[in-house]
Amino acid sequence: MASVMEDPTLERHFKGHKDAVTCADFNPNRKQLASGSVDKSLMIWNLAPKGRAFRFVGHQDVITGVQFSPSGSLVATSSKDRTVRLWTPSMKGESTVFKAHTAAVRSVAFSHDGQRLVTASDDKSIKVWSVHRQCFIYSLNQHTNWVRCARFSPDGRLIASCGDDRSVRLWDTTTKHCINCFTDYGGSATFVGFNSSGTCIAASGSDSSLKIWDLRTNKLIQHYQVHSAGINSFSFHPSNNYLVSGSSDSTVKILDLLEGRLIYTLHGHKGAVITVAFSREGDLFASGGADSQVLLWRTNFDSRSYQDVLQQHSRRSTPDPPPHLSDIYPRIAHLHQPQPTAIQISPTVADTRSTDPHVIELGQAFHSTVLLNSKTHLTPTQASANGHHSNGLPARHVASSRVEGWKGGESAGRGGLTAGNQTGPDGGGKGRREEEEIAQTHPLEVLSGHPSSLDSTLRHIVQQLDILTQTVSVLEERLTLTEDKLKECLLQQSQILKDVRASEARRRTDSEGTDGSPVHFT
Repeated sequence: MASVMEDPTLERHFKGHKDAVTCADFNPNRKQLASGSVDKSLMIWNLAPKGRAFRFVGHQDVITGVQFSPSGSLVATSSKDRTVRLWTPSMKGESTVFKAHTAAVRSVAFSHDGQRLVTASDDKSIKVWSVHRQCFIYSLNQHTNWVRCARFSPDGRLIASCGDDRSVRLWDTTTKHCINCFTDYGGSATFVGFNSSGTCIAASGSDSSLKIWDLRTNKLIQHYQVHSAGINSFSFHPSNNYLVSGSSDSTVKILDLLEGRLIYTLHGHKGAVITVAFSREGDLFASGGADSQVLLWRTNFDSRSYQDVLQQHSRRSTPDPPPHLSDIYPRIAHLHQPQPTAIQISPTVADTRSTDPHVIELGQAFHSTVLLNSKTHLTPTQASANGHHSNGLPARHVASSRVEGWKGGESAGRGGLTAGNQTGPDGGGKGRREEEEIAQTHPLEVLSGHPSSLDSTLRHIVQQLDILTQTVSVLEERLTLTEDKLKECLLQQSQILKDVRASEARRRTDSEGTDGSPVHFT
């Protein structure tokens, strides 16, 4: 099989984040790549050689997860600031905020129909949200430590989750029950995902292991130990024949799931590789890491001829989608140690196609809609303006802060775009021409100035009240569960007392009958 493969190649690198890149995802339209970072910003990169990049600012802490909706019209991000945001990937930079959890949110993912979101958090819970109604639906609460990742199955009937309690759990979305739990991890389970057919799940661990279970048999079918440090992320190829993984050992590795072996080791990052993701078609994959870079790779190794694919399919003993038990050699759970024949790729030229993209910065909106468990809360500025800005437009439709352009290592203000009105004769030049050009193609409303200290204080108070409200709701839920359990205990005790009394009454009756019966002598 290796003879018909082509090696993966590094297409481009994207530089624009100011700190480690923690997550990445491709737009289904094949034109954009989104990434989140420790620098609290969401970047959307256009894959065209001279395309612009957009920076969206709004989160108050590290962005931990990012995913495009199946239609590509929305981007969801999760953050350590305890919120999830739904962004419209446009020049306006609008976002809707879900204040869902009482601790850091570690991951966010859409269902495959785009109707629901699932979030995982350090508060040990998994929560499901309605995208259309923008409200909380239900939570899953059996993890005993931080939940690192949660994903929907392709058909939406299952949710897989993993966490620091060293377990991987499988949930039924109809009954809301945990239907399976895999606990044989030596450390934290860091990432979980379904293959595209939904027949298998994989999970990675901080112990550098990667395990794949067949859900039709509930058995471990593959166990890889190819990295020398913890695995932070992985992604199934759409064909289900390959898997890419990223690790703190600074490498990206490609696994052939049909042959059950490591086929490529890619050295492109300086520092830990924190995220990897295949595109929806599988022809590209991205990696991001502690070096603040996003690397875009062309797959190549999946471009086998149709005749080779047919030959591989003819050797199968089952018509079900791959991977199968019959595809794996040996056909029992086994460790895959690194093989010396695996190809090591160390790109010497980082990018031969284009320079760093032109970045447009979209600041955080002062006016935004905040959602908490299906209730809509207005920020203080919205409340004071009764939901509208002075220009008569609804406040949530008004973008704010500044729009700045920069290229390469140049400063943000140099040759770029600045907010506010430049009406004087000295306000022209290249910056104003670029601003006018963008305004013609993308209508953008800009608010100048900064929020007052009073607004900041009120906003902080509202945030604290939201957290308090969420905490109270959690306590109420726990109290309700405690009351139910107490009622069950009381009912059981009363039943036991009734049984004891009935037994004593029968014993007393039997004793009296024995004492009063006549005795006959022969």
